[in-house]
Amino acid sequence: MLQEDFHIPDKIIVGKLHSLFTRTEKKWYYKMRQEHGKHNWSWWKSEMITKWANNSWRFEMKNAFESAIFNSETDEPLTWLFKQKERLSALHPDMSDTMIDMKILRKCGGELEHAIKFRCVEPCSTEDYINEMEDIITRTRIGKTWTKIPMESKMVPRISREDRKS
Repeated sequence: MLQEDFHIPDKIIVGKLHSLFTRTEKKWYYKMRQEHGKHNWSWWKSEMITKWANNSWRFEMKNAFESAIFNSETDEPLTWLFKQKERLSALHPDMSDTMIDMKILRKCGGELEHAIKFRCVEPCSTEDYINEMEDIITRTRIGKTWTKIPMESKMVPRISREDRKS
């Protein structure tokens, strides 16, 4: 993406790899660099795909997507939506943006999903869905759980029948 969009040369992209990786990935990068020497970005990209894009990684990504359900009280719409979009795009690179957005909206819950779809007129981009989702969450109670506010327990004095007569 950086190469295509910004015409950044291979040397700069490969030069930034050591700062992008952390812990185990950084150790792997240094080991590969010592064993194989300098290579261009396409070589590093194919090595990363063979290293990490295996069945266990796909299984992890699939489970992470399936278990992620939007909670308006704890999740920020922008970060949650983009995280789910990245997961689905990694799992299904051939899937269209519209299909990805529809799958993500199903993870929002019935009322919130319906409200977002009702407000967005086709064709909608991911940004449109994010804007509508943020608007719905800030202006309505859709997607929020109702919590009972505890009231102070008040002791109501009981009046006996004898006291009423007098």
